[in-house]
Order: sequence, then structure tokens, then C-alpha cells
Amino acid sequence: CYSTWSESYYRDYYQSEDAYPPIHTEIVRAELIKAGVNSVIDAGCGPASMLRDLHDLEFERSGFDLTPEMVDEAKIVLTAQGVSDRNVWIGSVLDPMSFRTAGKKYDAALCFGVLPHIEIENDSTVLENLSSAVHSGGLILAEARNELFSLFTLNRYSRDFFRDVLINHDVLLSNNDPSEVDALETSLSAIDTMFRVDLPPVRSGQDGELGYDEVLSRTHNPFEMRKLAEQLGLVDIEILFYHYHALPPMVEASLPKTFRASSLELESPRDWRGHFLASAFILKATKP
Repeated sequence: CYSTWSESYYRDYYQSEDAYPPIHTEIVRAELIKAGVNSVIDAGCGPASMLRDLHDLEFERSGFDLTPEMVDEAKIVLTAQGVSDRNVWIGSVLDPMSFRTAGKKYDAALCFGVLPHIEIENDSTVLENLSSAVHSGGLILAEARNELFSLFTLNRYSRDFFRDVLINHDVLLSNNDPSEVDALETSLSAIDTMFRVDLPPVRSGQDGELGYDEVLSRTHNPFEMRKLAEQLGLVDIEILFYHYHALPPMVEASLPKTFRASSLELESPRDWRGHFLASAFILKATKP
């Protein structure tokens, strides 16, 4: 999916006027400064999208990615900034040895754009590996797509959230009066009509590769992510929201300037409305 994006990914998602500004980078920057870190590892660094934008903080930067083409691009970008190419390597967030290639521990571990592509049973492995990569007291910042945002989108994501998460179809069937079997299915179908299930369009890939919506691209519940972090023994846990939407995204095309300006004005990592208006969040935690 990502092999054909190595040269254009940063331009498309971090620099393009059409793309939403990289709010998450500024959140990360603020948290790293507040924590006073001197070294960072970016697990799933892509073409060093975030690492390149943190060059002015002058701490040691390292990263790895699963896609060789992304690693090649990251090396080109970072070596131009004076970073050794040995600080970037091929690795997997599921492999604890990938975090130890440099043979050291870090002050902070980042993981962005990765968790959506991880099977649910492996979420804990990723967080454990991030924790193992940092010193005691080290900072962990892991990004995920916000599952609760689907309550606001009114599209196929909303329909799936209602059907697959909120409504327990099996329980309904087990309690369904025989005289109301057809009525149940009619009611569920009626709920489906309340959402634009044709939106958003499925994103396909480039050069014959699978697109983002054609590979595993999960969302995460921020409440469940906090709970998982607590179970793993992490402390000082916070959920930081970003990429707010002033209105459901299906109307953006009709008033793009108002939509963008109003959405940016809403940006606030700790606003409770982020649970529903923000499409992404950062799990912030500390290794005890």
C-alpha cells in the first residue's frame, strides 16, 4: 500500500494546501519540549515525515519502517539534515528487536499512522514494544484513528459503528419475538437509510497497489486505548485529540473555506468534544 507513496507522501499529506495542516506534529513538538527529551525513536516513521519537521529541536532522531521504499526516502531526507543513515532502518512495530537495532533506549517513542494497520490482538504488543524502547520516565506518543468520530460523520462509518459496535444483532435475534422477525430486519434497514453509506469513496492505490481502504485500516476507541495503557502499567495517561471537523465531512465540498477555518479554530487536544469531532487522537503515556 505504501510502497508507491515514498516520494509523494510528505508532499501530499504535510505540504499540500488541499490537505489538513499537520496539527499532530505541533502537538508532538509541544509534548517533546515539555518532557525535555534528548532522543526520539519513531516506530513506523515513513519517509521521515515527522522527524524531518522536528530537526530544529536538535535532539537525536532515529526511526524505522516496514516499507523499504519509505526507509530509503527517510534516509535521503535525514542525511541531508545531518543525521546518520544508520539511524534509519527497516523494521516492524511487532518485532521487539526492531526497536533495539541501535542498541539503546530513548527518551521518547513515537508511533503515527501505524496502529490502524495492526490487528486488534496486537495492539498491546505495539504499546509494550514502545514502552521497552524508552527509559524509565520515558514518553510514549501513539496515534490512532478515532472510532467515536463515526458518531458524527453520518456516513458508512456511522452505519458500521451502529451495526457492529452499538447494536448487538445476535442479542436482538435471541430476544426477538417470532411475530416480529420481519419487523426487526425492517427496523435495522430503516436505520441504515439514515446514513450516507455511499460516502466516503473508497480510496484506491497507485500503480496497481492496494489503497488505504483496501488494506486493514482500523479505528480505535480512545476509552479502550486508555484502558489498555493502564493494564500495561503505563502512567500519566492522556488522550490528545486532533483533526477536528466543524461539520460532518460530507458537506466540506460545499463550503471548503468556512469548513477549514472553523475546524482549525476548534483544534484543542484536551477538549471533550474531540471524542466526537476529531478524526484522530494521540495516546500519551509515560513508562513508570
